[in-house]
Amino acid sequence: MEPARVAELVTRYLDAEFAKLGSKNVMKVIETHGGRWWYSSPNHPNFVAAARATERVYGVTPDLTREGGSIPVTLTFEEALRVNVLLLPMGAADDGAHSINEKIDRRNYIQGIKLLGAYLHEIAATDLTAAS
Repeated sequence: MEPARVAELVTRYLDAEFAKLGSKNVMKVIETHGGRWWYSSPNHPNFVAAARATERVYGVTPDLTREGGSIPVTLTFEEALRVNVLLLPMGAADDGAHSINEKIDRRNYIQGIKLLGAYLHEIAATDLTAAS
């Protein structure tokens, strides 16, 4: 579903719910950001290599939470370059991404460097032609 349609449906729903309250207040819904969502198969060799790298560095199987799907440029890259795109995280849930107090812990930075190295090692040993 396109972002404009989502915004239309959400606004219509919120207006209807607010009307049920019978409030003397006024509510105005303003969309401040929208973009097409991005989704990629976790079974693509690119993601499989990233999962192996994560296991190597962190010692755990990654929890594929589908975060980052609302970063519009990801889909733009994938469509323009006609390649699979991977978002390889190195931060923590409390990093406050894109906020005024965004941070990254030193440990996550160092482990992130290791993760990138392990990913490059894994992807170099992967046959990506099978995914085309």
